[in-house]
Amino acid sequence: MLKPYIEEIITDKTPYELFLNFSKEKEIMFLDSSLYHKKLGQYSFIAFEPFIKFRYKNKTAYINEEKKSGDCFELLEEIFIKYKSQQDEKLPFTGGGMGYFSYDLAREYFEIEDKTKELCEVFDCYYNFYDVIIAFDHEQSKTYLSYIPVKSNSIEKFNAIKNKIAEMKKVDFDKGYSVNIVEKDKTDFKSMFSPEQYMDTVEKMKEYIREGDIYIGNLTHTFSGYTKRTPLQIYNNLRRINPAPFSAFLGLAEYQILSSSPERFLQINNRRVTTRPIKGTVPRGKNQEEDKKYIEKLMNSEKDKSELLMVVDLERNDLSKVCKPKSVKVESLFEIESYATVHHLVAEISAELEGKNTTLDCIKACFPGGSITGTPKYRTMQVIEELEKTKRNIYTGAIGYLGFDGNADLNITIRTILYKNGKLWMGVGGGITWESDREEEYKETLDKAKALFNSINN
Repeated sequence: MLKPYIEEIITDKTPYELFLNFSKEKEIMFLDSSLYHKKLGQYSFIAFEPFIKFRYKNKTAYINEEKKSGDCFELLEEIFIKYKSQQDEKLPFTGGGMGYFSYDLAREYFEIEDKTKELCEVFDCYYNFYDVIIAFDHEQSKTYLSYIPVKSNSIEKFNAIKNKIAEMKKVDFDKGYSVNIVEKDKTDFKSMFSPEQYMDTVEKMKEYIREGDIYIGNLTHTFSGYTKRTPLQIYNNLRRINPAPFSAFLGLAEYQILSSSPERFLQINNRRVTTRPIKGTVPRGKNQEEDKKYIEKLMNSEKDKSELLMVVDLERNDLSKVCKPKSVKVESLFEIESYATVHHLVAEISAELEGKNTTLDCIKACFPGGSITGTPKYRTMQVIEELEKTKRNIYTGAIGYLGFDGNADLNITIRTILYKNGKLWMGVGGGITWESDREEEYKETLDKAKALFNSINN
């Protein structure tokens, strides 16, 4: 079993400043807790120059230069068995994979008939494996550098990064990376649904609920547009306008992913599993008094509470497939979490992995997250495939890390922009129940998209 080496690094640079200094490195990934929020987002991680590049689509993996057919999770498991490492008390992640699972990966496991249009060609799973990690503990205000000796030159790479950090000068983002916005440069966003079409589709989903097919279903539509801004310029605005505990910048060669997600899909730490589904959203008020009224509205909303209860029940069921009997517990219910543009209603469920079940077993059993499908999961995914016009791609998948030590932390990929060759795609959606009002549901999607739009046009 491999043993990680960890060293505290003394630097006056913030995590974001370090990221900017390394931002031109190959395949850089930044799991960015841009908001340390109620014990969420304690850590941030930076890595680049992977020693394994794992990409997967249509039951085929591309592992560096090798092409292999098979199940995505089984092929990933082979990598984790080969490079298994010890856990460390200082950090939850010292080396392993960073990347994403797309929502569309689940189509394979649920055998959902493919009826939707592909808006942008992306891999269903993309994980880079790194031997050297820059880590930040926001609670302790400490910076660490770690490496796992998977390659003969791992220590050389570790020392080179350490020396570069010591020699770094502060990056002035406003001078080095920003762009002057003029009116003609502003992006015009278009959805595959007109407002009326989205609202009509809400009614169609409610009809499935009336017939007893489903109890709650998540309905998504995707905005797209062109921009002259770079991914880094947009991400700088996004993390400033809408800081979130599960933000991320994935600087992939083929396309880039910019996320400011507030929602945790799964955290696995020393075999303890935690999930935090979100169901229920209201906008922030224009002043303190209005803000308080919105919070009271959310707290008193039977519709939002019933949504969250149904998703909690689904998540408990998913966790029970791979966790110890009676270990699945609801730690909190109906908590309010406030962000820059919205308030959310949140729950937390915990459990403990059973026996020989692995981290990947747990992810596969729970994927995709119940808060962005509905209940029951399989039937709602069929309804989603019928009613949504386009594939979700990365939206409502999961971004995060998978450690060689078995630890993991993944977000639900919402509040996220996919950028490819100057074009942008942004999914937004919400949970539909029998009590849903068609106009209110459409308005909620715009409330959720507000931070994304502003990050591109401000």
